[in-house]
Amino acid sequence: MFLFRKSWKRVSVDEAQVITDGDQSDAVLLDVREKDEWQSGHAPNAVHAPLTGLVAGGVLPATARGRTLVVICRSGHRSQQAAKLLAERGADAVDVEGGMNAWAAAGYPVVDERGNSGSIA
Repeated sequence: MFLFRKSWKRVSVDEAQVITDGDQSDAVLLDVREKDEWQSGHAPNAVHAPLTGLVAGGVLPATARGRTLVVICRSGHRSQQAAKLLAERGADAVDVEGGMNAWAAAGYPVVDERGNSGSIA
């Protein structure tokens, strides 16, 4: 599906939303923020895998394995690190420019750990 194999690049929040939209998408929005940030607010249908765990050698959640990874954090800094790390491990990975701050500013939904309206910490 993508030309990003074994490399990484940046995509806008609009591109990220389109790429990961729908249950049949080959891509998954991978949120690499820490647990407290995730609990406060994340994109619906995102998968959580904190950067600290990935750096420590942790594996991706099963729902993210073998799929294109559209990596997001709060502002875009950690997602760049994560996308590069994951690409070096052979994953199809892109990172979202502006992160969850840009996601929320664009009007895309943010939910908390209970599925209620969330906020970006």
